[in-house]
Amino acid sequence: MQAKAVLRHTPTSPRKMRIVAGLIRGKQVDQAKAILMNSTKAASRNVMQTLKSAVANYGQKNPEERSSDNELFIKEIFVDEGPTIKRMLPAPMGRAYRIRKRSNHLTIVIDKINPVNK
Repeated sequence: MQAKAVLRHTPTSPRKMRIVAGLIRGKQVDQAKAILMNSTKAASRNVMQTLKSAVANYGQKNPEERSSDNELFIKEIFVDEGPTIKRMLPAPMGRAYRIRKRSNHLTIVIDKINPVNK
């Protein structure tokens, strides 16, 4: 049985978040946590938070099943574009530059490793 966690309206551009998501795609949860702990990217903190939430959601969905982090793996991880906030920055000669503050939605789906396909 799989579990899902979603982090919405994260104030990071989707392009930067997808770099971090690609690092842990398909990995076991304990390996993914180690990668995120040692990553220098700022987006890795949000990914770690969402990953911990997905593991907790898995525990809530399957209370009779005791599974550790090395028995779970990241089945899906994807980053969707969120709403873009548009701001104006003053420019020379009375003009204005548009600043686009992008956001994203992160979704992580975890599942238990199948012993047959391990």
